[in-house]
Amino acid sequence: MLVLARKLDESIVIGDNINIKIISIDKGVVKLGIDAPKDVSIVRNELLEDVKDLNIAASKEYSQDDLSQLSKIIKK
Repeated sequence: MLVLARKLDESIVIGDNINIKIISIDKGVVKLGIDAPKDVSIVRNELLEDVKDLNIAASKEYSQDDLSQLSKIIKK
């Protein structure tokens, strides 16, 4: 992991087309501005973790027999 120190209004560049700028720092909260192409997905890590946990929970709601029956139906 690369760790960088930046001050207000300073930025870093990732690759050729992603720019991350420090917008504000207030009471321990840092606001970032991210300028990236529209095809680059930017998602907060905690949201990814929530989706992952929900997917795991949803997959446990069905038994192996249920999945086998569904597989047989799909193959028909």
